[in-house]
Amino acid sequence: MTLDPLSDDSLADRVADRIRAAIHEGRYPPGARLVERRLAAELGVSHIPIREALARLTDEGLVERLPRRGARVATLTLRELEELSSLRIVLERFVVARVQERLTAEEEKELRRMVASMRQAAVRGDFRRVLDLDRRFHERLWELADHRMLGEVVTGLRGRIGAFLRAATAALEPEELERHAASHDELLDAILSGDAEVGGAEMSRHIELATERLRGTLAEADPDD
Repeated sequence: MTLDPLSDDSLADRVADRIRAAIHEGRYPPGARLVERRLAAELGVSHIPIREALARLTDEGLVERLPRRGARVATLTLRELEELSSLRIVLERFVVARVQERLTAEEEKELRRMVASMRQAAVRGDFRRVLDLDRRFHERLWELADHRMLGEVVTGLRGRIGAFLRAATAALEPEELERHAASHDELLDAILSGDAEVGGAEMSRHIELATERLRGTLAEADPDD
């Protein structure tokens, strides 16, 4: 039995996954140029899947294309920050309410283990591990909400939310990293309270704290936006 050859679409998906992960890990910081020739050489593929992958990441908001300047990692503007933050609050409060109705004891243990690992990584000062677990924690809540149409909506926001989390974590001082990790236990406690208002309010606070950290850095970088 032989395997079917990979299609150009599946190869472009894999290339997009690799570039997306590199952006989330900070290997390609905001504003970094993404040169097709260099990416093709690094990944051992032709220019076609690179071009298609960059187009998909542009649709996600992770990459921006500039006339005659090629592609670069997107930078977050103040307006985009405010829009994304306000939209996340609306959607994730809904997620909290859905999770409160469905969360099992085993799933609670899974989330607690994730937060425990995040706290351990914070103690070590492992920024990338904290970021990865932070992103996985929120994505797991989306999954546990068990709402197919909501999942379709958030698919288009996943890149932007990942960039938001990375930037918000990068804005933390080293001594704040442990506090940030611990805040996920507080969020989980609020969800487990069973009170939709308590859980929603804590989720709002969680997002607003990250937004406030970023607001100051973006104002300094782009005062006219």
